[in-house]
Formats: sequence, C-alpha cells, structure tokens
Amino acid sequence: RKIIFEKQWFYLDNAIGHIYGTTFEVTSGGNLQPKQEVEETPTETKEAGTDNRNIVDDGKSQKLTHDDIKALKDKGIKGQEIVQQLIENSTTFRDKTEFAQDKYIKKKKKKYEAVITIVKPSTRILSTMYYAREPGKINHLRYDTLAQMLTLGNIHAGNKMIVMETCAGLVLGAVMERMGGYGSIIQMYPGGGPVRAATSCFGFPKAFFDNLHEFPLSKVQSLLSGTFTTETLPADPEENALVEEETNGLSEEKQTSLQETEEEPAPETPMEINPTEEQDTMDINAEDVEFKENKEKEHKENVREKQIKQWERRKKLKEAAALLREKNADGLIVASKFHPAPLLLSLLEFVAPSRPFVVYCQYKEPLLECYTKLRERGGVINLKLSETWLRNYQVLPDRSHPKLTMSGGGGYLLSGITVILEKGRSDSSNSEALKMEEPSSKRCKLQDLPC
Repeated sequence: RKIIFEKQWFYLDNAIGHIYGTTFEVTSGGNLQPKQEVEETPTETKEAGTDNRNIVDDGKSQKLTHDDIKALKDKGIKGQEIVQQLIENSTTFRDKTEFAQDKYIKKKKKKYEAVITIVKPSTRILSTMYYAREPGKINHLRYDTLAQMLTLGNIHAGNKMIVMETCAGLVLGAVMERMGGYGSIIQMYPGGGPVRAATSCFGFPKAFFDNLHEFPLSKVQSLLSGTFTTETLPADPEENALVEEETNGLSEEKQTSLQETEEEPAPETPMEINPTEEQDTMDINAEDVEFKENKEKEHKENVREKQIKQWERRKKLKEAAALLREKNADGLIVASKFHPAPLLLSLLEFVAPSRPFVVYCQYKEPLLECYTKLRERGGVINLKLSETWLRNYQVLPDRSHPKLTMSGGGGYLLSGITVILEKGRSDSSNSEALKMEEPSSKRCKLQDLPC
C-alpha cells in the first residue's frame, strides 16, 4: 500500500527482508532502493563570512525559480545535485557564517533529498511521535513522564502488573516492552473492549500476548463483593446475541412468507402447461432450495463462530478474574481520561502490600483529591505528587544551547507504596490510646485548673 510520510509517498515492498536501520532512497515511482554509502571527498576550505548582519532576506538571493527546480526533478536529477545547484545559484551563501551554511544545507537536504531510514519501534520513538503529532490520543502524556511512570512503578520481568489506561495502548506497550514477555499483565478497560492501537505498532511477537489478560471495569465491584459471574458479559456479545435472535426470527418469518407465496399461486395456474415451461419452473425451484440451504449453512456457521468467540471470551475473563482474586499484584499503573480517585481506590484492593503504584493525570486537581482520600483511608506511604520540567538542548560542535521553544507541561504524577491496612480499630480505642500517650504532667495541670 502507499505510505505518505512528511509530503513524501512510497511503497514498502522493497524494504521487506532488510535489517532495521537501513537507509533507502525513494525513486521516481515511489519504490525504495537501499542507499549506497558514498565516500565524501574532502572539500576545500569553504568561503564563509564573519557574521550575518549584512544579509537581507528579500527573496531575491536565489536565482533558480520553482519552475527550474521542478524541471530538474522531471529530468530525474537526484536531490544531492539539486541542493548543489541551489548553493551555486545563491548569491548570499558565501557571505553566511559556517554555522549558517551548514544549517542551510541541512534544510535543503531535508526538502529535496528523498532519503528514509527504517528504525525498530520502541517506547521512546512511539511516545515522542504520539506526543508531537497526536497528543490528544495519549492524554498529553509526555515521553519523560512515561519514563518516570515505568521507573516509579518498578516495572521489570516477572512482575504481575495491573494497567488501566486510555492512551491508545501506549502505556501498555511500554510496560510489555520493559517486562520482555515474562510475567503477567492485567489490562483494565472501559466499554466493550480494550484499545491497543499503539501496542500493535511495537511489533511484539505472539508470545508476549500469551500472558496479557483483560478485565472490564464494569465487573470490578462485583468481583470485590464476590458476586462476579461470566454470564453477563460486556455490551458487544450481548448485542450480538440479540442480533442473532432477531435475525433468526426474521429468517423464520421470511421462510413462512416465502412458503405462503409459493403455495398461493398454485390454484391460479392453468391446467395445460408446456413441457419447456415445466422444466424452467423446476430449475428455478431447485435453485431457490439450494440458495436457501446455503444461506442456512452460512447462518449456522456464523452462529457457531460467535458462540466459540463468546466461549473463549468467557474463559479469558475467568482467568483474569482468578488472577485478580489472588490480590497479590506487584504494581498498579493508572493513566486514564476518567477521574482517577474511584479507579485508584477500587484497584488498590488487588495490589499486594509493599508494592508501588503510579497515577498519571493531565491536571493537578484530581490527583490532589486522590492524595487527600488516600491520606484519610490509610494503607499507603511515601505519597508524592510531582510535575516534571523539561527543556530540550541542541548539542552540536561549538553551538550547544537550550532550544528556544520548550514544553508547557507534561502532566502530573501521584506515586506511593502500599502497606497493610489495619481494619477493625474502633474510635474509642483510638481515643483511649491518645489519652494514654498524653504526658502525665499535662493531665495534672488540666485537673488543677479552677472551674
């Protein structure tokens, strides 16, 4: 299929079989050809100016017009030669400083040289790409914030992790990459099914998905209360069943109506019929019967497939529920567009003591609410609410400096560690303990005071 990337279109057929990191040139037909490494001959010392103060950007410094460049492209001249001609026909190129010349060449190469390098997908590349192009799909989760989530959550091979995210599967993919296919992950999802668009971009082998389980958020409360059953699945299978029943009813009605219509015209037919007409009617009836039989077979096969899928879905749901019932998860990660407080308080029940949890939110106020509720509830220590400040730097020879533009905000993180929550303490026992802890000198002073 045709791939369009940064105003360049090409076909990936010729890339199959090459290793990651291979650089390709895009030919005129959109085909990819591996770029041959050309040894750059040492050029003579460039003529460069001392500064750029006398250069005026009036648009008249370039002698080549758009039509001339287009004509060069139509002739099949490569991008490197076009860049060389642009340099030769620029009246201000020699007056620019050496740094400005390098910047000019780099800019023109990017525009006219159709060179593509295919790299192996990773968390860093995908998170940077999503944040730059479609930040709304990942709840404006910045790449450095995602890195902190993986560190604070202590993600490593052999873990049993609970992940609740609505970031198109980016956080799930990052956790799977860090775990390397060892351990188990339970993905909590809202609605009819989990979204894993970004997870599929990682290109994980099938073995990675063997230990990936999924569980709907709508069943969490029933699992905690002990009333969980797999009879009522989320919306999609129920709707499919209803559609099946309706289609069955409709097909029966259609069959009866067809039978009635076939039986009705019988008395109206004349007594004398030609043999050719008899053969034609027999052929049509045979075709109708075959068509109905084929339709019935297809319908039965579809029903069987749906039943098998529903059975597999119930089996997976039971496996995920069994894992959650153990309440020994090694960590919890929440990065959702929903309010994090109810999610966190309910999902912390499945996490073992002395395990980390991390909650991401684009805004600070919901996490402040989580912070206060966890303080009131207890069972957690080392609570920390943080925001990261990020600035990018340009690192080049003799010209390393912070970039002019920087990110406005990468969201907020609430992290902590679970501990055993002591239950059953009454208020009276707490008050008695406080009284016992009060120094005797203070009690004496209060008793000696006059009324």
